[in-house]
Amino acid sequence: MSSSTVTARRISAAALAAAALVGAVALPASAADHGRPDRPKVEISAVQYDSPGRDDRSRRSLNKEWVELTNTTRRTVNLDGWTLRNKDGRTYTFDHYRLEGRATVRIHTGEGRDTATDLYQDRRNYVWDDYSDTATLRNDHGRFIDDESWGDRHHHGGHQRDGRQHDNRRA
Repeated sequence: MSSSTVTARRISAAALAAAALVGAVALPASAADHGRPDRPKVEISAVQYDSPGRDDRSRRSLNKEWVELTNTTRRTVNLDGWTLRNKDGRTYTFDHYRLEGRATVRIHTGEGRDTATDLYQDRRNYVWDDYSDTATLRNDHGRFIDDESWGDRHHHGGHQRDGRQHDNRRA
């Protein structure tokens, strides 16, 4: 074999090795990105932070204050141990609840009977500040999942929260 043939083979082998190395390095990153959804599996889709009508702390009035969560995937998500918290630290912890795929659950402030679509915090006082607050959702490991803020100084996702109800669902 001539030295030019050996050199050409070595260059060719080096190029193939380099390409294989780049492909091996790139594959895990693209595989990891491919498995991640663009949106969280569960998101805060709407908030009613100022219950309509008189704020008389009646059961009816307290239950008109709520936060909605939507599962954006087709798979059921186990929310056992997840928390929904306001900026003052008042926390609701989900207990033995599974949110079906493509489903929404409304978490009311007051008392009531839990169903698949409505959960109750069983509180006798309002949780969400009418003027400025943040609802934060964390999973059972304490990891941040989603939040919604409203009030004069709060923005979330580029939208001002200046109405009584915020609906985060996409059209």
